[in-house]
Amino acid sequence: MRKSHHAFTVQQAAADSPALSHLVALTRDSSARLKAIEGLLPAALRKAIRPGPIDGDAWCLLVDSNAAAAKLRQLAPALLAHLRTKGWAVTSLRLKVQIRPDA
Repeated sequence: MRKSHHAFTVQQAAADSPALSHLVALTRDSSARLKAIEGLLPAALRKAIRPGPIDGDAWCLLVDSNAAAAKLRQLAPALLAHLRTKGWAVTSLRLKVQIRPDA
């Protein structure tokens, strides 16, 4: 007896699963938030930041170093205010230092 296997794209799987669809939407939203604040970040800092999870009104950024996290803490009030002017209800920014293995 032969079983039939069907290949699915991630988009197809997300469309068929409410939980996965929600996760994809949150990932896109996090990336859009980072893009919205890019212009407020020093050029050297941009490559050290990646979008992280969204948890209600808190947004997390993944950063490559403690120095990058310290600079982001200084910029956080301006970044949060900018995001609110763009329509995101973000009240807190969490930072997680996560050193990349290729760094």
